Amino acid sequence: MKAGQIVAPRRVEMIDIPEPTLADAPPGLVKVRVERACLCGSDSPFFAYTHQPDAYPMRPGFSIHECLGTVVETTSPRFREGDFVLALPGEFQGGLCEYFCTPDDRVIPLPRNAVPLEQILLTQPLGTVVWACQKLGNLLDQDVVIVGQGPMGLLFSHMLSNLGARTIIAMDKLDYRLEVSKRMRATHTINVDREDAVAAVQEITGGKMADLVVEVVGHQVDSLDFCMRLVRRLGTLLYFGVPDEEVYQNFPVSRFFRQNLTMISSVNPNVAPNFSLARDMIAQGRINVAPLVTHVLPFQEMQRAFELFVDRKDGAIKVVLNYDTLR
Repeated sequence: MKAGQIVAPRRVEMIDIPEPTLADAPPGLVKVRVERACLCGSDSPFFAYTHQPDAYPMRPGFSIHECLGTVVETTSPRFREGDFVLALPGEFQGGLCEYFCTPDDRVIPLPRNAVPLEQILLTQPLGTVVWACQKLGNLLDQDVVIVGQGPMGLLFSHMLSNLGARTIIAMDKLDYRLEVSKRMRATHTINVDREDAVAAVQEITGGKMADLVVEVVGHQVDSLDFCMRLVRRLGTLLYFGVPDEEVYQNFPVSRFFRQNLTMISSVNPNVAPNFSLARDMIAQGRINVAPLVTHVLPFQEMQRAFELFVDRKDGAIKVVLNYDTLR
């Protein structure tokens, strides 16, 4: 079968590897023929960062985890051959390949014809937003700032609108993302490279500052200090962006302490309940994810897909790979 392999910094190639099988496998596994998958911010460091020389070539099939497809073999009583599913690869980030096997608790059924495949695929990232929002309590009438308007920040904009936030202030450095923010129900947009974000939030909130600030940038610590300048005393900071380091030495602990802030982290959603709710919200039209799907490329163009996504080229937000082009 075909798979992708990161062979050097910013270089991914298509290779041939053996197709997995469930012969003699224990109960509770499914083998999925992947039809669509998309890139996530958590994939970017593996492609874009320069790792130690002995890290290359990386494991075949690495790095993708947002995948859907058809069950072609199963030892699970919960799924049958032919079922259309969302599936997380059994190996960490191991979805850049035609087929993979995974435990059935990492799989949920999908409707095939409710919306285009590229849209129902966003069940996975939206499920992580569902998981995060479950921790926030009542959001009615709150002023919210979302720092970062990549795919996840845009999903937060729509979700927090659905949950009753009064004001949704979307921040980013890229104007094309901020234009999409308006379609995802942001009430205000701020380009942080051109505007004084703290002053803007102060004006929008009548001096109170935000009740909730959502950090959806990740991969560095400076954004945390920035977020703490936007939130009111006794407010809440949702830390959603993925950190790159085990320890951040310059965490602004004094500011955090003196403002009496609450910080909530969110990672590793509960697959069945969180993803199934996200699936239903997309399938039923309660959240419109169509503005996020900007590029759909053949599997064979994975190099271009990574470049578009990582470098934010050509207005890229969500870049989807079509595995059906292999067949």
